[in-house]
Amino acid sequence: MFGTGGIRGAVGETIGTKLAIRLGRALGTHAESVVVGRDVRDSGPMLEHALLSGVTECGGSVIRVGVESTPTIARSVSWLDADFGVVITGSHNPAGDNGFKIRTHTGEVLGRDRYRSLVRRANAGTARSVPATGIGGSTCRSDLRERHHQHLLDTFDSIAGPSVVVDLGNGAGRLTADVLADLGCEVTTLNGHRDGSFPGRGSEPTAAACRRLAHTVRATGADLGIAHDADADRLAAVDETGRFVPGDELFALFATEAARRGRGIALTVDTSSLVAEAVSEVGGETVRTGVGEMAVATGLDSEGIGFGGEPSGLWIWDDEIRCPDAHFAACKLVALIQREGPLSAQLAPFTDRYTTHRACLDASAKHDAIDRVRRRLGGDYDRIDTTDGIRIDTDDGWFLIRASGTEPVVRITADAADRETADRLFGRAERLVEATALSV
Repeated sequence: MFGTGGIRGAVGETIGTKLAIRLGRALGTHAESVVVGRDVRDSGPMLEHALLSGVTECGGSVIRVGVESTPTIARSVSWLDADFGVVITGSHNPAGDNGFKIRTHTGEVLGRDRYRSLVRRANAGTARSVPATGIGGSTCRSDLRERHHQHLLDTFDSIAGPSVVVDLGNGAGRLTADVLADLGCEVTTLNGHRDGSFPGRGSEPTAAACRRLAHTVRATGADLGIAHDADADRLAAVDETGRFVPGDELFALFATEAARRGRGIALTVDTSSLVAEAVSEVGGETVRTGVGEMAVATGLDSEGIGFGGEPSGLWIWDDEIRCPDAHFAACKLVALIQREGPLSAQLAPFTDRYTTHRACLDASAKHDAIDRVRRRLGGDYDRIDTTDGIRIDTDDGWFLIRASGTEPVVRITADAADRETADRLFGRAERLVEATALSV
């Protein structure tokens, strides 16, 4: 339930009104003002009302902003001088899931330990009770998307010329299409109507989910395709040929652009060696972090680090906000295309330099599984990185075994300069997990 970016799970099982009320009471005990917004899921209003009840019951006030993207809600915490912001969202998870991302005034998500502390406090009955005269109130704001829109217009110069297909995945990311149009792009939208059942495609913008986007880009001769998840903190891309861009290549493009401006790069342990190599080639430096936006944001605390991300599509620029903002990333990508030329040409230096395999194995006791793998390894390998899971570097590549932060699975990644080696390393990791972790 406690993942790398918040509390998330199946509605009716791990996520429900009881949890929402308890979480609200814990927040209301320690915060005067809380911004609350949600994505498009059908369970959102139910959870919002329960959370609001908990906050106000304990004396806190709620600023309700309705259906908005995670980056808009994250920015609103400081704009509205609130103590916290809560995004009720299942992010890229299926429609039946939902959850809570709690944001600070910097836009950062709370860490897992602080989430647990809040819930423990509520479960222990230590949330304060207030008399009728002390009950908190709620207000509504509907201008936050306009403020975010104007910020992007003020940040980016006119981007007249490029044609862009934006696949919103029936989610809350409409701002991207609107701001790109106002900047001068010719914009076509896919799955633009909000629908919490996500009828157009799965919420996560994977290559398989973006097939219609790729087809539309080819058919219309567009310069770029962009896809978001339900709460628009992730961005994936399709180049002008209709090719879905692997996350590591997009990461390399954003990272080298930042490195040329003197910024260091925070990259996750599951990022292909391509990114560190590309950054090094332009004189930049990197630091390695755990997986998830919380870990990436923490990596930005290191001196000189100005950009961070992960191949799943989360991109954070430190001079903006400590929250992945896919609207900002979309504008950044279109600006790069206008300035530097077609996306396929910009990505050509990164294509086929490394092969990266990613897959997962079901494991309900995923953390126990990782512990058993760690014990099994003993002294078999010299270069073991336990920043997040178990990453083993070899002379010709590396493989990573880690517990998913959002699902009951163990994730396996293998990376090497050629496919044969990547296959071999992946097979080694897979056999290790199956023999050690799953034989219980």
